[in-house]
Amino acid sequence: MTATAVSPARDVPPAGASVAASPGASPGASPKAWIAVCASMIGAFMAILNIQITNASLLDIEGGIGTGVDNGAWISTSYLIGEIVVIPLTDYLSRVFSFRRYILGSTLLFALFSVACAFARDLGTMIVLRGLQGFFGGVLIPMAFTMVLTRLPKPQQPIGLAMFSLAVTFAPAIGPTIGGTLTENYGWQTIFFVNVVPSLVMVAALALTLEREPMRLGLLRDGDWAGIVTMAIGLSALQTVLEEGNKDDWFASPLILQLAVVALVFLSAFIAIELRVKQPLVNLRLLTRRNFIVGVGANMLIGFALFGTVYVMPQYLGQVQRYNAQQIGEVLAWTGLPQLLLIPFVPLLMKRFDARYIGFVGIVIFAGSSLMNIGLSADSAGDQLFAPNVVRAIGQALVITPVSAIVTAGIAPSEAGAASGLSNMLRNLGGAVGTATLATLITKREQFHSNIIGQSVTVYAEETRKRLADLTQYFLAHGVSDVATAQAKAVVAIGAAVKRQALIMAFSDAFAVLGLILLVAAFALLFASKMKP
Repeated sequence: MTATAVSPARDVPPAGASVAASPGASPGASPKAWIAVCASMIGAFMAILNIQITNASLLDIEGGIGTGVDNGAWISTSYLIGEIVVIPLTDYLSRVFSFRRYILGSTLLFALFSVACAFARDLGTMIVLRGLQGFFGGVLIPMAFTMVLTRLPKPQQPIGLAMFSLAVTFAPAIGPTIGGTLTENYGWQTIFFVNVVPSLVMVAALALTLEREPMRLGLLRDGDWAGIVTMAIGLSALQTVLEEGNKDDWFASPLILQLAVVALVFLSAFIAIELRVKQPLVNLRLLTRRNFIVGVGANMLIGFALFGTVYVMPQYLGQVQRYNAQQIGEVLAWTGLPQLLLIPFVPLLMKRFDARYIGFVGIVIFAGSSLMNIGLSADSAGDQLFAPNVVRAIGQALVITPVSAIVTAGIAPSEAGAASGLSNMLRNLGGAVGTATLATLITKREQFHSNIIGQSVTVYAEETRKRLADLTQYFLAHGVSDVATAQAKAVVAIGAAVKRQALIMAFSDAFAVLGLILLVAAFALLFASKMKP
């Protein structure tokens, strides 16, 4: 799986991972293998769900722990840092502690720290607990991917990849829905309890289906510790820069500038170490394979759009339309629910068509859903977003499974863990870059559109003077007795209208960028080698 193991073990699949694709083996995986794969998908779903589940409820959480909006962003940032750091470590640590022990222990600790978040009473405690939750939850994503590659024979892997696709695309879409509904009806603390029952089900299923294997603590001595340290510091700094940069005006902030330098230095050192060390933590040489690098590149762009869309849509509904957490969740639900019906049919399509073309069509449809939103207006609310969200659901359903098949083409069971960790890390990193880029774009484009509109909305314009007079009369007729006060309120109202219109145009620009990024991903996918149905 990964080159961190000692040489005799490099071609051994992870503990509990029985490969059913050898010559003479039965054509299908055993029921025991399917139970293990299904259980691991629960973990991947929960881990990805918890990236987004707090987004629609941040204001409530910030109020509950007594912090401001700016600092509250760390509630999401700390989880993402923990997750993105542990994903590349997962294969190595699963060899050290055994696949079975590591996934069971991580699942239980993920649930434990999730519950602990509900009892946090200050920002510092919440940041630590969310970081630990992300660290143990991040393990569950690549392990689910690895289970598909190591426990299922090649003919059945598209079914496993479709299940993984459901976790990757459905969880972000439904996360704000679950979080918003629970927050509005039962309080923000309840969103951290949703992981308990699925975690217990997952632990029970995996405990019964994964084979016991001894720990190999000796691998700690031979580990690529220089790579581990440089990667952890570099990725943590980079994730912080991406999450906090827009709020702090990027490199105008000394802290962001320093963290960017730290990220550049340590990640450069990490790449140099991984290319020279005999037993690297991350097998970067996988990127020399055509299908792997094309698939991973497309995956990063898809991650940009996938996580970016889940960021932009709630922001638009909250800032422009003043939706509460539950209303935002109800709108986004139509992005997730159709995928439950569509994704199971993708493996059937892959039996008849080249995965490249299925992925291409899916990404183009996904891009089309974003481009449908470039004409946003003040009237574009939940009902008007229904059609774009359904189109997006159709596109997303056709994306992850074929792209994952392209990424894993030619990957041996012994390389599954390394491929899984690298591809999942880069997709999540693409999502972090996407969220940061879109947040900055919205801020800058709002300023740009405000300046453009402001050139027309002046006291020298007849339309503006007429509107000011009408608003002044309106306020005088509705309880304001002083003319000067009514005029001041009229000026404020016009300013708010300009700001709202500029913000709507900025969100339209963000959707345009999402559409263009996805079109690039679609055409990039065609550079992969031909895939036999």
